[in-house]
Amino acid sequence: MVTRRNLLVTGGAGLGLLVAWAVWPRSFAPNLVAAPGETIYNAWLKIATDGQVTVAVPQAEHGQGVWTALPQILADELGADWRTIGVEPAPLNPLYANPLAADILFAGSYDRIPEALRREHAVRGALMLTGGSTSIRQFEPALRAAGAAARVLLCKAAAKRWSADWETCETNAGFVTAGKNKLRFADLAAEAVAFDLPAELPMRIGDEGRLTGRAVPRLDVPAKVDGSATFAADVRLPDMVFASIMQGPVGDSRLVRIDKAAAQRVPGTIAVIENERWVATLASNWWAANRALTALAPRFATRGAPVDDRHIAAALDAALARPGQRFAKTGDIAAVMDGPGRVTADYHVAPVFHAAIEPPCATAWYHGDRLELWLGTQAPGLAREAAARAIGIAPGAVVLHPTLIGGSFGAALECDVAAQAAIVAAKTKRPVQLVWSRREALARDCVRAPARARMTARLGGNGAILGWRAQIAAPATGRELATRLMPGDAVVAAARALPEAADGYAVAGAVPSYRTGGCLVEHHPAEIGLPSGHLRGGAHGYTCFFTECFIDELAHRAGAEPMSWRIGMLRDARLARCLSTAASLGGWDGGGDGSGQGIACHAMAGSYIAVMAEASIDASGSPRVERLVAAVDCGRQVNPDLIRQQIEGGLIFGLAAATASAVEIDRNLVTARRLGDLGLPRLADMPDITVELLPSNADPGGVSDLGMVAVAPAVVNALATVAGKRLRTLPFGAIA
Repeated sequence: MVTRRNLLVTGGAGLGLLVAWAVWPRSFAPNLVAAPGETIYNAWLKIATDGQVTVAVPQAEHGQGVWTALPQILADELGADWRTIGVEPAPLNPLYANPLAADILFAGSYDRIPEALRREHAVRGALMLTGGSTSIRQFEPALRAAGAAARVLLCKAAAKRWSADWETCETNAGFVTAGKNKLRFADLAAEAVAFDLPAELPMRIGDEGRLTGRAVPRLDVPAKVDGSATFAADVRLPDMVFASIMQGPVGDSRLVRIDKAAAQRVPGTIAVIENERWVATLASNWWAANRALTALAPRFATRGAPVDDRHIAAALDAALARPGQRFAKTGDIAAVMDGPGRVTADYHVAPVFHAAIEPPCATAWYHGDRLELWLGTQAPGLAREAAARAIGIAPGAVVLHPTLIGGSFGAALECDVAAQAAIVAAKTKRPVQLVWSRREALARDCVRAPARARMTARLGGNGAILGWRAQIAAPATGRELATRLMPGDAVVAAARALPEAADGYAVAGAVPSYRTGGCLVEHHPAEIGLPSGHLRGGAHGYTCFFTECFIDELAHRAGAEPMSWRIGMLRDARLARCLSTAASLGGWDGGGDGSGQGIACHAMAGSYIAVMAEASIDASGSPRVERLVAAVDCGRQVNPDLIRQQIEGGLIFGLAAATASAVEIDRNLVTARRLGDLGLPRLADMPDITVELLPSNADPGGVSDLGMVAVAPAVVNALATVAGKRLRTLPFGAIA
């Protein structure tokens, strides 16, 4: 365990300064901007004299519904009328930092630094992040407190008018009431902010007029339906030009040749911007810019070892053959593994691409000594720093305007497009909108890492798991993300200076939820040459596959019915309840040979899911998933419709990752050039989906990633009953 003492001893004086810095006093003031008629109550809330209640949301909206769920929490505690609620992106401020997301996304670096230092680093650095199913888990307390504070102030203002005790006042549907007295929030908005708050904030009690638990309408949907929603590509500025870009192949690639004359012959072409790593063409419209880029015929020279499927597979095999780094251990694993009943199975998952509807895009305008940037980003502070660093200005000279994001699934954590747009805008002295082509988005995607696993267990005579060992070869994605997104950061550098250890991101979710006599999880770091990043579900997307497929194999080896066997070994009753519910709703018949039924479960982000799948194989050997039944326990439900949407979307996303075509990487190039090359499932391929949300009074857990992780093992376990063999590779493609 890393303590403050051994951190100082290992890291030297530099780390000592960091620890001292973490205890410096600090306070941060809200920096919301009030429009005419608005009153700022705190960092989260403004109330206008027309009754409009505006909630500042620090999280990026990329389809998950966070611009509804977070305002709903505040509005519930405030006692507001949902019809008056509006939302705006929160400005960059340490008050909106997300230390929980930082812990998850940068686990390979962060998990080796003392928790207090990690948190302080995230807050002082205004590390605003969207990812890891953290939005409600991180911000619910602050939003409830903000709503409660505003409610108290409104009650005090009303009580003064009525010469009443403010504690006898209540709020509901946008009114303050006390007996027969009633006043709108709008009538009190300006004066209420002058009152003082009590030492302890009283929270609302009772169920009348509450918004939590209700399926209130999404706030982002109307603008998306009528076309008024603003994405980065919707921005239009005077004298703006459009840019398309081509970067070199994966690896150490540098631009060596272009045909500038051919590009300039394309009508509408304005300029060509060269960089040692990429080249961009500017034109009066993006189509012309992209045609000019094709005519430019860029050529790159790539140094170093080739990156291709064979190289990646060899790197994973070599990593698995080397001693691993211990991530988790219970019991005496050597003793419990010694004896008969050992079972071993190897699994492999290929890289998974984000393939979001919206490719990376940024609009930049460099004027005077200031850069304005319109960008859909899950890491606004890091994007601002990347843009500033690219053109040599201070981050404070960059004004970032966050926009909605069309999908992302984690891709918008990356900051390359922000830096590139800044460079092009600074060179052209005109507003520039840079959009990556679909080919570019696939070619330069920071994929979910490929991984190999060697799973070993020893079964006792009664079918119990005496020992469990998971050896997982995968890139150190957490360390890679932290290094790439925060270059030069002192805390990240300090973590890198420590002796190597398992990357917590790369093996997240690998510790089984089942009772074992002994358990060992090891990470075998692999250098594959292909950049990896965060994708929906993170490493849980493959660690759940490894665990739940292997558990199914063990159940059959033990001669046990897979669902009941799981429940008998589970350590958590909430997960067992999900399993039994999914089995009951799905008509589970035991998962025997020929049944076409499979089941899997997983716990992550404080939530639990079980998925039952029904699948078959057609005459051509192609698998077909006919039905998915999911049972979910995510704690207290803020908005059941949003949860259901996220679980359904996650199931489809996970199904696509399991059944899509494997994308080849050849000579440092991704061979797929458009979405059609990915073999994604279509509407006609969709199974019947049932989602059951289990009631719970536990704290809310995360759901954005949850649906994605358990679907692949459930489907693979179902296919094993009709294929007559175990499938241990994702994606699994046709079955001979």
